[in-house]
Amino acid sequence: MRFTKSIPNMFTLGNLYCGFLSIGYAAGGHYNNAAILILIGMMLDSMDGRLARMLKANTELGKELDSLADIVTFGVAPSFLVYYTYFYQFGLMGIMIAGLFPLFGAYRLARFNISSSKSSLHYFVGVPITAAGGILALLTLFGGGLPHFITTVVFTAMCFLMVSTIRIPSLKEIPLPKYGTIVTIFLGCLLYVIYKGTYGSFPYLIYFATPLYIIYVAYRFIKGKNMKDID
Repeated sequence: MRFTKSIPNMFTLGNLYCGFLSIGYAAGGHYNNAAILILIGMMLDSMDGRLARMLKANTELGKELDSLADIVTFGVAPSFLVYYTYFYQFGLMGIMIAGLFPLFGAYRLARFNISSSKSSLHYFVGVPITAAGGILALLTLFGGGLPHFITTVVFTAMCFLMVSTIRIPSLKEIPLPKYGTIVTIFLGCLLYVIYKGTYGSFPYLIYFATPLYIIYVAYRFIKGKNMKDID
């Protein structure tokens, strides 16, 4: 029973570890791998909370751990990735600008943690840090031909949208489109890496994480469909 309650935290720690690995890959010049690790972190982050509810293992420890993991994987890691791929050319000013992203993200997470749990079921106030960090990762992964000006605009927009009061639908009650989109992203990343011929240096975590996530999505879809049939 105690092990069951720790399963969601294991996924959260996996998310945090992806963030650490992403920073390391970015520092080593493996930018595609760094971006994909952030996306793997998104996958794990989307699972831990739902697993906690499924297993009835919601705890304050899990909530705090999730926030700490998110600020690393979707705040610090994307900012390093953007710095190493673009902002580095501005020297000290570049790293100072890149450092703003986790600051805005930390404020966004703190505000979310003290917000009403009822409102969070239907919408988010401001863009979630997970989505913002994922967008920067995708921009790095697939936006090699885009002007650097686009990177600057998207980076700045994500910073301010995270702390804005814009209401973003959470879609927690519509699981299939959300899961389907994330699965599509990860399969697309895998195909991209194979096409580029860089699979030799690719993080092997994807070979375990992607099948596990697809199995999880299928289980959630079948379970939801069976519940509708019972009703």
